Amino acid sequence: MQSSNDRSRGAGSGSESVVDPRVVPDRAYVQAPPDPRYDDPRYDDPWYDALASGWGETADAGPPEPALPRMRGESVDPSRDAAEVYLEVQRSPAFQEVRSRYRRFVVPAVVAFFVWYVAYVVAATTAPELMARPVAGAVNVAMVAGLGQFGTTFVLTWAYARHARLRRDRPALELRWDTQELTRGARGGVS
Repeated sequence: MQSSNDRSRGAGSGSESVVDPRVVPDRAYVQAPPDPRYDDPRYDDPWYDALASGWGETADAGPPEPALPRMRGESVDPSRDAAEVYLEVQRSPAFQEVRSRYRRFVVPAVVAFFVWYVAYVVAATTAPELMARPVAGAVNVAMVAGLGQFGTTFVLTWAYARHARLRRDRPALELRWDTQELTRGARGGVS
């Protein structure tokens, strides 16, 4: 294969056909021998196994501290597994309240937007004379309704984000923290 400046590119057996990206002109290339430290999957980092709290306390330093504080008036049962914890949280009144707040906003918003969209499509196909009516200059009803679709999308996005921020984010975050505490307890203090 020839390049535009008549030099061979990628074909042939000359020294310029094989390019090693590690070779820098005017410098000697020295390949280091493989380092066995990096072939081992274990970390040789002294901080890798350090405790998150205590920083290297010995086992005889005193009675062991509980892995996590107990959740608001509940005792942590270590015999439960994480699946049971998630099912318990899903059945909790706090979770049901967050889900119902979500549904109370999303279902009417989706229905309203879908009706508005279908009305636009049906009007555009069944009443072309209505959609062709001028509103201002060259702008007609169809253009205003089409731009209204975009406007409605932005307004619904803003309303959804506002509703989530004001009515769902805080309770959902509390549920998340509680769930994490419970799953840590179910796993024996390991997150």
